[in-house]
Amino acid sequence: MSQSHRAKKRFGQNFLIDAGIIFQIVEAINPQAGDPLIEIGPGLAAMTKPVLARAKEMTVIELDRDLIENLEKMEGLRVINEDVLNVDLPALYPDQKLRIIGNLPYNISTPIIFHLLEDHHDILDMHFMLQKEVIDRLAAEPNSRQYGRLSVMVQRYCDVVPLFEIPPTAFDPAPKVMSQFVRLVPHTEPKYAIADDNRFFEVVKLAFSMKRKMIRNNLKPLMSEAEMEAAGIDPTARAENLTIDDFVTLSNALV
Repeated sequence: MSQSHRAKKRFGQNFLIDAGIIFQIVEAINPQAGDPLIEIGPGLAAMTKPVLARAKEMTVIELDRDLIENLEKMEGLRVINEDVLNVDLPALYPDQKLRIIGNLPYNISTPIIFHLLEDHHDILDMHFMLQKEVIDRLAAEPNSRQYGRLSVMVQRYCDVVPLFEIPPTAFDPAPKVMSQFVRLVPHTEPKYAIADDNRFFEVVKLAFSMKRKMIRNNLKPLMSEAEMEAAGIDPTARAENLTIDDFVTLSNALV
């Protein structure tokens, strides 16, 4: 790690230092000149430098002011010192499909992903380093322990492609968990016939609010057992037993 910068716990900083892993990451991203690339949390630029070498130009969003000066010295790099949750990403590259990459701070990775999903129509693909546990949840199938609200909401918009695992020793300081690299590819055409997005979000959130309870209890504020049965859904099922299509059926029955 740079002698002039110590990782800050409040920013969830773990800097990538393994050259072999960095090479794998860049190969997986496969950046091309002219790509509208945005990196979230470039840190000490371990991933930024080799990606920029191929892309020639890119944008980085970094919250830590102490890292900005070094980033601004890099030719072809547009640097935004801001919380990514406050940035209008499509406005950075109007009328282009964004390619978004990053070693996301593990303490706020889920809010960042939900923020990005709001702009899914404007995104070509996303490549992130995350806790392996989070990627297990992103990719989880129904009837598994990891399957939950995050699984449903991300898969509603994207294909989830888990890639290679990354050990703690690849970082400084070393995190206490295994990491993994993942590719998220937004669907080019709507995959699910959702009548009302807000209703869908509400149903999914309520259904998983108490994961071990039957949906007849969790969804009681929205619909009766009879209405669930009329929609072809078993009221005694738990949220983890329902497919995304089942959630679509339930939410559409309320519209």
